[in-house]
Amino acid sequence: MQYKRTCLNVVKFDLLSYANHIRDPLTDITRVEVKPCFFVTRILTINHTEMKNTESKAAQGTSSKGVKAKSDAAQGLRDLFIDELKDIYWAEKELTKAIPKMIKNASSPELVEALTSHLEETKKQVTRLEEVFSSIGEKAVAKKCEAMAGLTKEAEEIMEATESGVVRDAGIISAGQKVEHYEIATYGTLASFARILGEDEAVSLLEETLNEEKAADVKLSEISDSINVDASDEDQ
Repeated sequence: MQYKRTCLNVVKFDLLSYANHIRDPLTDITRVEVKPCFFVTRILTINHTEMKNTESKAAQGTSSKGVKAKSDAAQGLRDLFIDELKDIYWAEKELTKAIPKMIKNASSPELVEALTSHLEETKKQVTRLEEVFSSIGEKAVAKKCEAMAGLTKEAEEIMEATESGVVRDAGIISAGQKVEHYEIATYGTLASFARILGEDEAVSLLEETLNEEKAADVKLSEISDSINVDASDEDQ
């Protein structure tokens, strides 16, 4: 805004400089005739162009900071759908190894039962994902899920950082629900992609798993109500 005010000041100055004062000898009246000022017009045009160029360079600078796509980057929604399927396929397989560790470290019978039940569900979910791949004519391939790798690592760190008992149980539930929320978001998105792509069989299979993940999350919330209270007593 300051730059624009400067331009206006220049216009005023130059217009006055180029004004002709013409005195009528009969009426003794002086009239002012302002002639077009090419010099001022040119300055304003240059400044406007410079401002546009600056904005263009700024925009280019912003876009240059974007993430560079890989050579095998997804080109469309179907490619993205398949890529995300590979991601969650790896994640579910990883959970079949991570959940047993949680079961081993849990002390609450109710929590152990819930985790054991969900472990069996997870194994079925792996098989179900293979059915999804088959339904869309793709081979089941797993691609490392960095998000799930991070979540399972955090679960291990929580168990290592807590003593066996209700406090560790509270930590296991916390870690478990983070996993569930990630899976709920993932399966919800995948089901939406499949629906748009017209893959009805895949939609049905993915929604079945989505409902299981939601139920598992609710179950962990119910168990946490009493465990968290007991864990808080440890601080007394």
